[in-house]
Amino acid sequence: MKHGSLFSGLGGFDLAAEWMGWENILHCEWMEFPRKVLDYHFPNADSHIDICKTDFKKYANKIDILTGGFPCQPFSMAGKRKGTDDERYLWGEMLRAIQEIKPTFVIAENVFGITNIDGGMVFEQVCLDLEAEGYEVQPFVIPAAAKNAPHRRDRVWFVAYSNGSKSKYDRGTNIEKEKKIRRDKKSNVFRELCGVRNATNTTSRRGGQDNGQGEPGFNNKKTTPNNWNNFPTQSPICGGDDGLPTELDRITFSKWRRESIKGYGNAIVPQVALEIFKQLEKIYLEL
Repeated sequence: MKHGSLFSGLGGFDLAAEWMGWENILHCEWMEFPRKVLDYHFPNADSHIDICKTDFKKYANKIDILTGGFPCQPFSMAGKRKGTDDERYLWGEMLRAIQEIKPTFVIAENVFGITNIDGGMVFEQVCLDLEAEGYEVQPFVIPAAAKNAPHRRDRVWFVAYSNGSKSKYDRGTNIEKEKKIRRDKKSNVFRELCGVRNATNTTSRRGGQDNGQGEPGFNNKKTTPNNWNNFPTQSPICGGDDGLPTELDRITFSKWRRESIKGYGNAIVPQVALEIFKQLEKIYLEL
C-alpha cells in the first residue's frame, strides 16, 4: 500500500506505515525540526512544507491511505479552545487535500477535546465533510494505554473508507448483494479494530525490549514497535526534572532539545496507528 501523511510531525504515521512494509509517498510538515527528522528517516518521500500552499493534484488516485493529525491547539485543554475561530484550525486544508488526492482510506487524528468543542459541532463537521466526499466514517477514541503505554493519552481517530475506490460494482449482477457483503466485511473489521488490545481498558502494562541507542527523532525508529521500557515515568513536578534524559536522541544543545520534546508531546502514538493500519490492510486486500 502507498501512504501519505499531512501535519506529519515527527512521522508517527509514517513510522507505522514503514512497520507495515508500505511505501511512504509524501509527508507535509511546516515546522523545521520535525521536517529534518522526516527528511532524515524518509528521504525517498516527497517533502512538502505548507499544506495551505501545496497542490496535491499530482497524487490523485496514487495514494491508498492518507493520514493527518490536523492541529489540535484549537481543541486542546492546554490551549484557549477557540475551535474554528483559531487560525490554526486547518481541517479545511486537510479536506482539500483529500479531495485532490482521493485516497481509499483516510485517518484523521485529534485530541479528545474535539468531541465537545462548540457542543460537538466540529466533531460532527469532520464526519459530515468526509461523508460528503463519499467516505464511510467511524470515529474511535483509543488511548495509548490500549497498546500498554504507561500513560492514558486519549485520542480521537476518524477512520474513513471510500466505497468508490477499487469498486467491483461494475460486474452488472447482484450489485446490492455485493454492496451488503462489502459493508458487512468493513463493519466486522471495524468492530475488530475497536476491540484491539481492549481500547476501553486503560490499565497499562509496561513491556517490550530495550531499544538501546537510536537515530535522531525516535529512539531506534525503524525497529520493533512495542517498546515502552525506557518510557519516562518520573513526574516533572515532584522531581524538578522533565523525566527525559539530557541527551535526548543524542541532541544536547538546547534549541533542538526543546524542539524534540515539543515534537514528542505533539506526536501520535505509532503503536496505535499500527493496529489501525493492520485492520485497514485487511479491508484493502478484500476489495
